[in-house]
Amino acid sequence: MRRSIVIPIMLFLFTVMATPAMAAEDGGSTLHYFGAAIGLGLVVCGAGYGISRLGVAAAESIARQPEAVAQITAAVNLPLFLLEGVAILGEVFCLLIVLMK
Repeated sequence: MRRSIVIPIMLFLFTVMATPAMAAEDGGSTLHYFGAAIGLGLVVCGAGYGISRLGVAAAESIARQPEAVAQITAAVNLPLFLLEGVAILGEVFCLLIVLMK
């Protein structure tokens, strides 16, 4: 699937998934649910994209220099763990928006 089509489709799916949460029974504003759904989707997509880019770069560099596997793996692990940690924090913040309102 082309990249130019993927992002609008994903935003549409996030909007559709957030619609039941936006149906407020008390008539109050539920715009924070929509923002949390979009934020959570962007965090997950961004983290997945970043992790995949790191994996591709590591695989290409290992293919070029197989004798440097230990050094390449060590250099990739720290940014990979930091990126995953930031993604988890983003998910927690988005869920806190929903739960604290």
